[in-house]
Amino acid sequence: MNSGILYATFAFFCWGLFPLYFHAIGEVPPQEILAHRMLWSLLFLVIVLTVRRQWQWLPAVLRQPRILASFVASAVLLTANWFIYIWSVNNGHVIDASLGYFINPLINVLLGVLVLKEKLRRGQWIAMAVAASGVAWLTWQAGQLPWIALILGITFGGYGLLRKTAALAALEGLSLETMMLFPLALVYVLWLGWHGQNTFVNTPYDSTRWLLAAAGPITAIPLLLFAAGARKIPMAVLGLIQYLSPTMQALLGVWVFHEAFSSERLVGFLIIWAALLLYVVEGWWISRRQAAAA
Repeated sequence: MNSGILYATFAFFCWGLFPLYFHAIGEVPPQEILAHRMLWSLLFLVIVLTVRRQWQWLPAVLRQPRILASFVASAVLLTANWFIYIWSVNNGHVIDASLGYFINPLINVLLGVLVLKEKLRRGQWIAMAVAASGVAWLTWQAGQLPWIALILGITFGGYGLLRKTAALAALEGLSLETMMLFPLALVYVLWLGWHGQNTFVNTPYDSTRWLLAAAGPITAIPLLLFAAGARKIPMAVLGLIQYLSPTMQALLGVWVFHEAFSSERLVGFLIIWAALLLYVVEGWWISRRQAAAA
């Protein structure tokens, strides 16, 4: 479980820095960035699989429709999440996107309880209720239904559940997902090139080409860490670690991209951070009691 916590923490730390990356290639349309993420991710994963000589799983999986269907579903959820997130960052909605990932841990916990039958202690329920009240406050302060946040939270929550219960390990599962997405991405990029709209070809900046190519490892490494971590720790723990990413994104939205951050929003963030502290202290206290009893 300790290694699972470490993997998940580093994954969410990387995702917390993603606004900086997408802002650096803000001149590239979101759908083209999405296509390049798919293309370069597969290239990166193929290299990793080849170096590790880890291809023996693929023929067996291709003969199992149920496994393929589950990864089609996870690939669709991942694509939707990627596109909405890229669009929101490049259109000045970094804080709105961070709200989506504040909502997502609550969805993870709910899925863990309802689908995986995970049990929460009373203190954990209280912590989750406090976090939910903070998210509700932030939603109410927005003055409208937060579509960006809801779509991001639901799609990534569903993706996390599918990956936790997947028949394949992290590397093989992500490779299969990107193989499914690769044909669509390749056709779209070729179509852009045919119409003279391929930014990778037309941009005068080598830095933009390098950043687009870097989408492979930048995308794949956190997802591999997340999938590996999700298989080792309960959904409730995974959900709370996930608050690291939206907190970083919200701070970047305020300090780097100068988005509006009112005192009312600060209240909501403080409530969520208090819930995190409560969850950690409760877990520490229970572990101390169990150690004393032993």
